[in-house]
Amino acid sequence: MAYEVPLQALLGLVTLIFPPLVADVVHASTAWRLATKLLGDDGHDIHTVARTHNRPRFGGGPWKHAHATFYEGGPGTFGGACGYEDVIKEGYGLDTAALSEALFNKGLSCGACYEIKCVDNPQWCKPGQPTLAVTATNNCPPNWNQPSDNGGWCNPPREHFDIAKPSFIKIAEYKAGIVPVMYRRVPCLKKGGIKFTITGNPYFNQVLVWNVGGAGDVTGMQVKGSKKLKWTTMKRLWGQKWETDAKMVGESLTFRVRASDGRYSTSWHVAPSNWQFGQTFEGKNFR
Repeated sequence: MAYEVPLQALLGLVTLIFPPLVADVVHASTAWRLATKLLGDDGHDIHTVARTHNRPRFGGGPWKHAHATFYEGGPGTFGGACGYEDVIKEGYGLDTAALSEALFNKGLSCGACYEIKCVDNPQWCKPGQPTLAVTATNNCPPNWNQPSDNGGWCNPPREHFDIAKPSFIKIAEYKAGIVPVMYRRVPCLKKGGIKFTITGNPYFNQVLVWNVGGAGDVTGMQVKGSKKLKWTTMKRLWGQKWETDAKMVGESLTFRVRASDGRYSTSWHVAPSNWQFGQTFEGKNFR
């Protein structure tokens, strides 16, 4: 004889057999708020999220026209406007770019990935028209003292990439100075999980979010503690640094980030209750 088992019972059974360790990916819909609860060994609630809405993975965007130049620097300078302190240690490498104001979106584009190729300039474009995948890690500010077509390359409304020199020379000769390019958004392929670096002090908590896969750019963030701290929306300080004056010290922390494609990733209890400022914790990444 066949029996119908209620969905809630099945979810409860799966939860008991496979308790969540640190994270889950939540898709953008009202369903992402629905969670079941377990009582952990420490007496705190552990949540698992029912994934009832399958939002498509980030698929990139269409090819568009822009221009590109290059700038020199090092691992500690290529990520300044986004809050990244060392693009090498943080996994971005030197395949990075500073975005003009039109693309930078006041810092919300930090972490987004682009495919770029040099076009329409056989003299300076590398043979075979190779493509370059870069991550947005910095801002190319306007230069109002120069016209947009002669030095003020990053002035609005121009869409422009100022690429780290080691990467620029993969697609064009550096003597060109500036070259026409085509670009498109592409999914970010990252190793490991989303990283959360906590800095600041007990009265001004800052969290740098980095190594984000999928769309790559985080447009919203929340934090929740294991005791008194309820879900709290964090404010963007600049780039991908987020802050709150809520009391986080002494609680196990859960972070929820929202990417520009509308998907959510929730890293449950990723930081233990004895976390310290300056530490970095790893959650589950977008796929």
